[in-house]
Amino acid sequence: MIRNYFKIAWRTLLRNRAFSAINIVGLGMGLASCMLISLYVLDELSFDRYNEKADRIVRVVFKGVMQGGKFNEAHVMPPTAAALKADYPEVQDATRLRQGGSPLVLLGEKLFTDDRLAYVDSNFFQLFTLPLIEGQAKSALLNPNTVVISETLARKYFRENDAMGKVLTFKGTDNMYKVTGVMKDIPANSHFHYDMLASMSSLDEAKSQSWMISEFFTYLLLPKDYDYKRLEQKLPQTVSKYMGPQLKQAMGVTLAEFRKKGNDIGLYLQPLTDIHLHSDFEYDLGGNGNLKYVYIFSAVAVIMLLIACINFMNLSTAGSSKRAREVGVRKVMGSEKIELVSQFLMESLLLTGIALILATVICLICLPLFNNLSGKELSLRLDALPGLIPGVLLFGLFVGIFAGSYPAFFLSSFKPISVLKGGSATIKLGSSGRNIGLRSSLVVFQFFISITLMVGTTVVYQQLKFIQNKKLGYNKEQIMIVPGWALGKNFPAFRDEIMGDARVDKVSMSGYVPAGASDNNNFMVTTGNNVDQFVKTLRYEVDYNYIPTLGMEITEGRNFSKAYGTDSLGIIVNETAAKAMGWTDGALDKTVSRRDNEGQQVTFRVIGVVKDFHFRSMHEKIAPLVMTLSEGSGSIIIKTRTKEVAGLLKSMKTHWESFKPDLPFTYSFLDERFNETYKAEQKTGKILGLFAGLTIFVACLGLFGLATFTAEQRTKEIGVRKVLGASVAGIVALLSKDFLKLVGIAMVVAVPAAWYMMDKWLQDFEYRITISWWMFAIAGMLSIAVALFTVSFQSIKAALMNPVKSLRSE
Repeated sequence: MIRNYFKIAWRTLLRNRAFSAINIVGLGMGLASCMLISLYVLDELSFDRYNEKADRIVRVVFKGVMQGGKFNEAHVMPPTAAALKADYPEVQDATRLRQGGSPLVLLGEKLFTDDRLAYVDSNFFQLFTLPLIEGQAKSALLNPNTVVISETLARKYFRENDAMGKVLTFKGTDNMYKVTGVMKDIPANSHFHYDMLASMSSLDEAKSQSWMISEFFTYLLLPKDYDYKRLEQKLPQTVSKYMGPQLKQAMGVTLAEFRKKGNDIGLYLQPLTDIHLHSDFEYDLGGNGNLKYVYIFSAVAVIMLLIACINFMNLSTAGSSKRAREVGVRKVMGSEKIELVSQFLMESLLLTGIALILATVICLICLPLFNNLSGKELSLRLDALPGLIPGVLLFGLFVGIFAGSYPAFFLSSFKPISVLKGGSATIKLGSSGRNIGLRSSLVVFQFFISITLMVGTTVVYQQLKFIQNKKLGYNKEQIMIVPGWALGKNFPAFRDEIMGDARVDKVSMSGYVPAGASDNNNFMVTTGNNVDQFVKTLRYEVDYNYIPTLGMEITEGRNFSKAYGTDSLGIIVNETAAKAMGWTDGALDKTVSRRDNEGQQVTFRVIGVVKDFHFRSMHEKIAPLVMTLSEGSGSIIIKTRTKEVAGLLKSMKTHWESFKPDLPFTYSFLDERFNETYKAEQKTGKILGLFAGLTIFVACLGLFGLATFTAEQRTKEIGVRKVLGASVAGIVALLSKDFLKLVGIAMVVAVPAAWYMMDKWLQDFEYRITISWWMFAIAGMLSIAVALFTVSFQSIKAALMNPVKSLRSE
């Protein structure tokens, strides 16, 4: 029986090649889109779940509020791990990670750069599932100056030779580290990525008992099925016990007095599996994802699948009149309804199977492009996705049954007497109000989604355009950033040499850059005589040329100058800081104070106010900022006079190499670093744009199917109208207006929905555009134009048909 069903289904497919091809292409594109987005979503949801104890690990984070801003930091103080493990029995284990940057690794006469280092406690491998290929996980990092390296790094450094026991020298520190283990590469779906994990006992800072410094990422192992919120409720006791006394010593106020002023600080817990999608902490270990985008892309995947299935239904029922007599004959010959349903479901499954093969091919072809858009390394490899084949087959079976169920029951419901009497009965049956209403609703739904996605894409690109064109308070054009720490004491000589080049305008040096990776430094101060009211600011350590090099504007006072010997205790504040300090009558010559590391009070005098500039992303408000004078370290900031920088770069490289630094000459541009800040938004805009186009294309296939169905049902009417003198244009307008009404209805429904969703998205930005009417108008006009073009093809074909042939069709 099944073989017979399959044979008939195959013959039907061949007999209706055009409809079958449209069905397969539309369904294949819908399935491919759904599969691609599903790979993306599954990857986002999988972060850190490779750890066997993932559901029991939490990270300790630091939060607080103070006049001038908030603390929201992913790392905590050095003694936090030991204190929590000692004080709370539910903490079964605790481990720490401290970033080590990318040291220059000297191996023999070879120098390696760009390999990432972290310092970890010796029990790190007991919490995190990072298998060692060589060495013992429990003892590999027990001793100081030991290091475990990744499998890839072992091949890079030692090729096929055994890495165990070899010594790595970190140039500039004279530290030598013995390789005591080789681990498998850290999975891509981890919130941290390092090539080298060195023993924490190598760091003196790790032994510190200070609760006033941080930078240690701390993880706790809790009992199975334990609610971490119970432990979190006890953490204020830890803050009072350990942090309170040191706060009194460092700031001169008790914790209670500190809180009375409206300030607060505390430790909180974050589940390991929440870090990637639910983390908005500063100074985190990597670029985290966003749960909102996972929801958006999940919705797009479901919608694309629904639209593909809707098209399948529309196109299947559009050809129902051709199958009516077949159904009538089968029923007269004794076929039961269940047999007819099975036959039509088999046809659906056959089409779905072919579409699934096409979708898989499309996925394989488009996956590199999609990876480029999404920034992922997704694959369809069986070893990476062991359940891929069963999953895809079950997915195809579900889609085939879901998409084919309505056409199967619709076609099998034809009454044999009615259909065998002639076409009129078939037309009445196929054009019932209920069926037309359903098909019209499906078309409205398709274009509702298409218009919504078009509006969404327009809003995203307009917001990105707004960010690009907004005045930042500094000049990001023609600014080059060179990592200058490798020059050491040779920086002044290098600066003088490149300043002699007519293509160079200004040069500064600072580790604080307003876009991209930058140093960060909290700076808590009191104002004037108000010694018990603290204001949280950020500190930028800059040199004399920093402000003019970046084109910032001094609105009050002056820049740092060598003519004033007292500028070492002078500060320049931004406008937001002046407001946070309460200086409504001007900030010049006002003073702020803070305690230094020895607990001594140090007073700074305001010599200038710089106009607010965006030194963080536009998701955040501009925070209070204080600039202090420093002779410069970190990055070399170069303002050029020319856009043709190839020759300048060559000359700078020559100067650089003349000093024989350990680091090769590298550079970046400030505008590129700025654009990197909004990489997630750019990615979202591209993906939305891509799938908006695919949605419109697949929706047009459905509209074509409905137009074909309508033209077939109205064949006789068209013939009569032509005999009575109707023009081709009049008939085309007659057949098209109903579809344009459907697009109009979709537009009316889509406008408020799209506005609501994109307004929610824009609320993530402190600085954003206003959604304008023209964004909806463009989407609506484009949808109408596309729909009219799609429908006109079939309408013109029907209008040009010979009326004699049309009337004979009945």
